[in-house]
Amino acid sequence: MMSRQVLTLPRYRELAEVLVREVRADYAPGDLLPTEAQLAERFAVNRHTVRRALDELVAAGMVTRHQGRGTQVVDRRLDYAVSAGSKVTQNLAGLGLPSTTCCLEQGLVTPPEAIAQRFGRPASEPLLRVDTVRTVDDAPLMRLRHWFDPARVPGWLARYRGGSTRALLTQHYGLQLHRRRVRIDAVGADRDDTRWLQCPLNAPLLVMTSDNTDADGVLVEVSVGRARADRLSYHIDFDEDDT
Repeated sequence: MMSRQVLTLPRYRELAEVLVREVRADYAPGDLLPTEAQLAERFAVNRHTVRRALDELVAAGMVTRHQGRGTQVVDRRLDYAVSAGSKVTQNLAGLGLPSTTCCLEQGLVTPPEAIAQRFGRPASEPLLRVDTVRTVDDAPLMRLRHWFDPARVPGWLARYRGGSTRALLTQHYGLQLHRRRVRIDAVGADRDDTRWLQCPLNAPLLVMTSDNTDADGVLVEVSVGRARADRLSYHIDFDEDDT
């Protein structure tokens, strides 16, 4: 008679399931979990096992890690309103969430053909590319890549060091941009995303590509935002007069 083989979960998966139940039952968004050392002592395991268990919760979008602060329970996903004139900074401020924007890299770069076509330019003609990362409560929320017509923003590289690009466009260039076209795609996180968004490789992201025009309808910017799907959702409202 054949014996039945009993399958058991790895210890870190068992611990992860316990932590998932406790987070759902006993913690509120923003609460900090006990430290890895405290959890290791409580469950009589090593810290590597605790770290792997917490990795499971991070991958599920339940917690985030903060350098120097610990592991924090994630708030509900941010509800981001997409409209012709909506701005990231104002949207987040309206939710009571101050944000910061760090400039990662900027300069004149040969664009992908699809971006060049949007501007009606040959692919060999450089555009201004500005890469930023937006954080909320010290946790990264989205990466943004801005493509600008450099003729519309002379002196940009000497002026921009971080913060809202829309504010700089208004203050120094008199440009109030509006979204003319928006496309939203779902993709898996690449290695750059894992670095800047602190998410696992292939974690779900929402990618919003916007064509942003001036008051005369002339394209000034194409922005590509890559946002963590576990931290943000988009909603689009249509006015009754929209056709």
